[in-house]
Amino acid sequence: MSSAESLFDHGSFRDPSARVLRHDGQVVRYVNADALRDWETLAATRFFSQYTHDGRIVATERVTAPPIPVATPWVAALHHATIPVISYPYEWCFSMLKDAALLQLDLQLAALDEGMTMKDATPFNVQWIGTRSTFIDTTSFTRAVEGEPWAGYRQFCEMFLNPLLLQAYKNVAFHAWLRGSLDGIESGQLSQLMSLRDRLRPGVFAHVYLLAKLQSRYAATSRDVRHDLRAAGFGAALVRANVKRMRRLVERLTWVQARSTWSDYAESSSYDREDRARKARFVQTAASERRRALVWDLGCNTGEYSRAVRGHADYIVAVDADHLAVERLYRVLKDEGNNTILPLVGDLTNPTPAIGWRNRERQTLENRGSPDLILALALVHHLAISHNVPIPDLVDWFASFGSEVVVEFVAPGDAMVQQLLRNREPVDFGYTQERFEACLSTRFQIVARETLHAGTRTIYHVRPRRAG
Repeated sequence: MSSAESLFDHGSFRDPSARVLRHDGQVVRYVNADALRDWETLAATRFFSQYTHDGRIVATERVTAPPIPVATPWVAALHHATIPVISYPYEWCFSMLKDAALLQLDLQLAALDEGMTMKDATPFNVQWIGTRSTFIDTTSFTRAVEGEPWAGYRQFCEMFLNPLLLQAYKNVAFHAWLRGSLDGIESGQLSQLMSLRDRLRPGVFAHVYLLAKLQSRYAATSRDVRHDLRAAGFGAALVRANVKRMRRLVERLTWVQARSTWSDYAESSSYDREDRARKARFVQTAASERRRALVWDLGCNTGEYSRAVRGHADYIVAVDADHLAVERLYRVLKDEGNNTILPLVGDLTNPTPAIGWRNRERQTLENRGSPDLILALALVHHLAISHNVPIPDLVDWFASFGSEVVVEFVAPGDAMVQQLLRNREPVDFGYTQERFEACLSTRFQIVARETLHAGTRTIYHVRPRRAG
């Protein structure tokens, strides 16, 4: 497939009514005749205008001259505003998934009020511009049919509600499960994890236990569920009432976790006030050499250095493996209305792979946007010691992105390194500053370096060496 016809990575990949393509940085959705009629109905609604204006639905317009000529079965093309960096539900913190669920439910309610409904309810149709959730699949809306239930209910439960219940009630992170099952957590599976006491908690009995029983019952019959619901008088008013109840349930869900391994790192680290200020100035100076289109802050923790560079960057992706640290960062950024820093949960030693149909539906982070500056602060010692990544491999990994890097080396004598080495076998990791600098020098030009006052931490600003 040529670059002019690369598939956009979100939930409509397998939508038979539409196909989404990229072309020269543009996102174009090609639709068939049925989808075009739904689009024209959607475009005339009040809620679409309102939600597009405030950014909760991606800005969309029909184009008369699409960049790639429309061919059968497509009859029209829609142009979408671009999202800076695509992300996936298994990279979101609890509150991000919760806010995406609330957006989905708000859209369903708004659509019902104007004679429309939503065909599906997948979080892959929600994206983020910083901390603002934005719905990107306009073909999800269709004209409502009286007596029909909400077609997206089961999918909403499996992809939004069940992961939230798992985290809120059992304190089990949903990320690995969602990454391993792109269709979400089946109610039957979650039901087996819930105790009798759990069934008394809000939402579990109706949306997990009973739904699992109903699915099992109807799976063994040839009965038409929709016909049964219409015969029982399942109308628009009942659908609306059920969605409102679901919204109240989701809004009340919370994840209570007071502490994690690194969520309090900023307070417990060995930096004094002077060193923290010097480190921030070094990072700002490196970033300010030119305007940065995209910055990655790897091992971001509280996002302190993401904030330090935001005046010099169009967009920043802040990644940390500590879910609670990212949860706290998201809440703070959301309260500020920050739309330039995207916080994500991610393990750098087990990163998001290319998965889905033909490994094209969901992409690796680097395939969703190449950074021109990487921040790797207080990170190298964790990867090298805790995860046994050799120093040469770390440097090669940094070099593979072709971007500038601000990287910190924490010497073996530092208190944090000693903490990581505690209770470890006395193995020679080859973890020395001399070796680190030698490896850096083979792949990068060292532009600047600064050793902090404590003497055990050195920051480097490096630039890739040009071939030849």
